[in-house]
Amino acid sequence: MNFVSRKLWIVGGMSLALGACGAGKVVPVQRYSLGVSRADYRDYTGAKSNICDAEPRWLTDELSAMNGLMTRFLSETEQVKNPQSVDYARSVELLKEAAGSLEKVLKVHQTNLQAMQKCGFARSGAFPDIAKRGTELLEQSRARLAGGGQLLALEEVQRKWKEEAPQREQTARQTWCAKTPEVGSTDLYYARKFADGRTEWLFCDGHVVQSAATGGEPTLVSPEGLSAKDRRKVKPPRYLEAAQSYPAEEIDKQPKSVADAAAPAPAPAQSTAAGGN
Repeated sequence: MNFVSRKLWIVGGMSLALGACGAGKVVPVQRYSLGVSRADYRDYTGAKSNICDAEPRWLTDELSAMNGLMTRFLSETEQVKNPQSVDYARSVELLKEAAGSLEKVLKVHQTNLQAMQKCGFARSGAFPDIAKRGTELLEQSRARLAGGGQLLALEEVQRKWKEEAPQREQTARQTWCAKTPEVGSTDLYYARKFADGRTEWLFCDGHVVQSAATGGEPTLVSPEGLSAKDRRKVKPPRYLEAAQSYPAEEIDKQPKSVADAAAPAPAPAQSTAAGGN
């Protein structure tokens, strides 16, 4: 091969390479990471490039990778509405991570899928299945993000309620209890109900009536260190009656929704006693 032939061969090879990259327009690869998942993609519209100029085999891999990432995201956040699941905490953490970044990538993927429909190869090979599956996954992923956003907001208001509950309890105690409460008086000063249904009624003498989330009969829990003399003063039915008589609308309830958190807090009830002082 002489010098001229070699030069023409090099130029020709470069032209083919540039053509394979979209008429000389190279679209940079971007990598998105979510949890342990990774996917490479290109923003053809953002780079002002025609996706139809892309190498179909590479495009198949890119679009399939994004579909795969969405599939894993949906799978790994499936238990976000099930606090009893061992995977709940991981689902919540992944949703928190996705909340600030995934939508931008979904938008690019949706634009790519739509633009690809205009390409000559759109109805060949794996492209029809990729487009159909991608559209379904986009809808499901956005629904999960929206629902996840509400769940994360609810988690925050529930955390705040729990964090501030001791102060509300202390305020009620100072308002309704004597400095030296008499054991057995059944003066009830505060009640709270958790989002899972567990309920506690607190008495000035340190006794607590508890109701489990699963229902069943409430039980009385005595404070530690109660003397034998004081134990004889305790009449469990009177505590249970006081708890049952406490106004339901005045129970301090952990929000079950973000809307609940916006509702006015219940006014402190007057001390409730069943045959007390």
